[in-house]
This record gives sequence, structure tokens and C-alpha cells, in this order.
Amino acid sequence: MHKKMITITLAACCAAGSATAAGFPERPVRMVAASAAGGGTDIIARLLAHKLTDIWGQQAIVDNRPGGGGVIATDITTKAVPDGYTLLLQSVGISYAPALYKKLPFDVQRDISAVTIVGSQPFVVAVHPSLPAKSVAELVQLAKSKPGDIRFASGGVSGASHLGSELFRVTAGVNMVHVPYKGTGPGTTALLTGEVQMAIAGVGTILPHAKSGKLRALAVTGAKRSPAAPELPTVAENGLPGYAFDVWYGVFAPSKTPRATLQKINTDANTALRDAETAKRFAGAGIDLIGGGLDESNKYLRAEMSKWAKVIREAGITAD
Repeated sequence: MHKKMITITLAACCAAGSATAAGFPERPVRMVAASAAGGGTDIIARLLAHKLTDIWGQQAIVDNRPGGGGVIATDITTKAVPDGYTLLLQSVGISYAPALYKKLPFDVQRDISAVTIVGSQPFVVAVHPSLPAKSVAELVQLAKSKPGDIRFASGGVSGASHLGSELFRVTAGVNMVHVPYKGTGPGTTALLTGEVQMAIAGVGTILPHAKSGKLRALAVTGAKRSPAAPELPTVAENGLPGYAFDVWYGVFAPSKTPRATLQKINTDANTALRDAETAKRFAGAGIDLIGGGLDESNKYLRAEMSKWAKVIREAGITAD
């Protein structure tokens, strides 16, 4: 379904965008990634930036600005000159930040425009090998027997890894201690060293360490198994029915960016996603490509904002 969306919308994107923004870009484009180097968002940003650099003949430069669950990177982007030369690569976190924070330095609906939704992936529940849990069911049982003993890392307060972990905690009814880091990269490092015992992070971030035996991957968080790791069961299959959490990633820009420029970037981003070698690399990182036009991408963002506001309210999750 996702690949079909890209095919259907690409022709329309090209027709609308090429007429008035054909010269874009005339200099390097800055892509602000809401993640430290090595984190899931950073991996997506670099894969996309690599192909866009080829398409544009101008460098797409990834600028890592982790922290605040993407709030820092988003704030930087909203305050940039709205000319298309500053873009944001952010995760699902942009859709639930308004429901988590009482006060933000920007208004997502007013200040941000979705350029395209790149793709989605499940995360992976991973533990340090020293933790005696070989399944999600055993992890839950262990957490219940030792309330507050298990420390879990996240890529920052209100980030995707934090929200996925809090949903896990609430669904399982367990008491675990949250330890936020400035990005999933540093959080994964903390898990590798045993500073924390558990983390929920992207497939591309966790799998290399799991395959080397440095971490133990228990399950994927999505509603179905991931093609990137078909041997891993879902969390629901592995001992926690009712839990499902997929993370999507998108390209965004300041809302006052000229539509013709946004359309040109959208067209080129969709072209990048349709490139066979690029698509293969995304698949290797566990990403199911989505793509799509400007209007449907913004509709997707609004729907996600509405959905997560309800989830956060009902689960009682806060950013504090």
C-alpha cells in the first residue's frame, strides 16, 4: 500500500512543482535531524540526504540536534528562514509533542508543514545480556518482582523511544525507572555498557548489536513482524497482548516556505524513495517506505496528532 502511494502521487508532484521552483536548490540544504548520530532519525536522515545530494547536485547536510524529544530540532527549523534551505527530519514525536508539553516554543499546526512522510518501522525491545530475561513475558515478570530495579534508556524525554517505553510500562503495569539521554545513539551506548538494562529503539539501531551478541533483542513493537528481523516475534506475541507501537519519520519545513518550493522538495524526496538502491538501504534499516504528496502528508500529520493526543490522555503519560 505504501509503495503504491508513492507511485500514484509522484506524477502529480512533478507536474505541480517543476513549473516555478525548477532551480531549487542553488546551494547546500541543511537537514536538521532530531537525533544524535547513530539514532534512528539520524539513520533515516543520512539515507535520504545521500540520494537527495545526487538528485540536486547540491549537498544535503545532516545537522544533528538531539534533545527534548525533537523539540530542539523542531524549534530550530521553525525559526529558520522559510526558503526551503532548512528542513527537519523528525519522527512521530512531532505529532505527540503538543499533547505532552504544556508549553512549546512553536505551534505544530501553525509553524510546521509536512513535506513528505518517509516511512515507518517498529522498534525493538532490547535488554543487556546480564538481565535474566529471554522474552517479553520474562521481562515483565522480572519487572513486577523487582519494582524500580530495571532502568530503561530513551533518546530523550517525550521522544519516540520514551513514549514507546512508557506505553510498554503502562500496558504491562510495571514500575521501571526512565533514564533519558540526548538521542537513541547515546541511550544505546548506555545499554551496551550496562548503565541501563533495557531500551526500546529502532531496528537499525539495535539489530547490529543484537547480531554481535552485545545486546539481546526480545521482540519488535509493531502489530506485525518486521521483514528486517522476521525471526523476532512481536511484543504481543511474546508476552504482552494489546501492545503495538510503530514509529514513522517525515520531512518537514517552516510553514511559510513557498508552496512551489515545498512541492519541488516533495517531488525530489519521492523520487529518492523510489530509487531501487535507496529503497534497498531503507529496507535494510527496517523502514517500510510511505511517501506521498504535500496535502496527504499534512493530513497524515494531523491524524497522528489527534490519535496520540487521545492515547497520551488515556495512558496518563507526561513529559515530566
